[in-house]
Amino acid sequence: MTAGAAQAQSFEEFLKSENGAVLDGRERVRDVPPALRQALFAVAQPDNGRIGVAALDLNTGAEVSILGEQAFPMASTSKIAIAATFLAGVDAGRYSLQHKYPLMIPVASKAFSTPVAPVKPGMMLTAQSLIELMITRSDNTATDAMLAAVGGPKAVTAWLRSAGIDRQRIDRDIATLVRDDGEFDPALVVDERDSTPPAEMVELIAGLYQGKWLSPRSRDVVIGAMTRTVTGRSRIKAGLPSGVEFGHKTGTLNNTASDVGFVEMPDGRVIVMAIYVTGQGGRAQRSQKIASIARTLYNGFAQNRYAGNEAGRRTP
Repeated sequence: MTAGAAQAQSFEEFLKSENGAVLDGRERVRDVPPALRQALFAVAQPDNGRIGVAALDLNTGAEVSILGEQAFPMASTSKIAIAATFLAGVDAGRYSLQHKYPLMIPVASKAFSTPVAPVKPGMMLTAQSLIELMITRSDNTATDAMLAAVGGPKAVTAWLRSAGIDRQRIDRDIATLVRDDGEFDPALVVDERDSTPPAEMVELIAGLYQGKWLSPRSRDVVIGAMTRTVTGRSRIKAGLPSGVEFGHKTGTLNNTASDVGFVEMPDGRVIVMAIYVTGQGGRAQRSQKIASIARTLYNGFAQNRYAGNEAGRRTP
């Protein structure tokens, strides 16, 4: 086990902690209904693998989580931060959405044979097209193109720190992450490389949705792409009523699956959620668990007495 990995905190230890099921270390404006917390605990039992959940009502400030401050593998949910880093550079005048970059195509190599997996340049596409591909279709070659454009993993982590996101981190490009996948079992071990606490993914998506760090145009590029995502139809989407507007980004690696995003409620509120699931017996079971958790969150936040009157949408 590397220094970056540690044994996961048990569910019993978490329940006995002073933070309970709310976002650790964060001020709560309003609490969630007790029934929601109880239902969430019931559906997110970690008997078959660690499960991390965080959700926030942008209007009322009500929030809830399970293992919300424990690190989980981001997998492709990291692509949100990569897109945001590039778009912040567009706003600063360093990059252009119309500039073209080459796709980064993996070259066959043995796992762990090199610190960074070899890649070769492919087709040239505009940054606008690359962001659309990396978010909507989770294209890894487009992602590594954008990652190279901003200066690599350290540049994305630096942008996250500048935005106040303290523990989400990117350590490897996608080609290396995929090639070397399987070193640890995420159901049993916390590997902090390329990880995020669910609470910090919620913080990132909430800030992007509300226009906290990006110009309106750049904000719309990433948020708009999330509404057009075609992956993960059996995850958050499967847990929502038909016709509900939402945007999301999925992630999948060895023995782990995730889905993170925002849901626009019928009464105008916006719920941001991040769901990270490990184990559970197989890929289909992990997706089903994500759908069940999303359904539980939607139904719990839908209670009218917790509806807010102020818009949770982006700031002017």
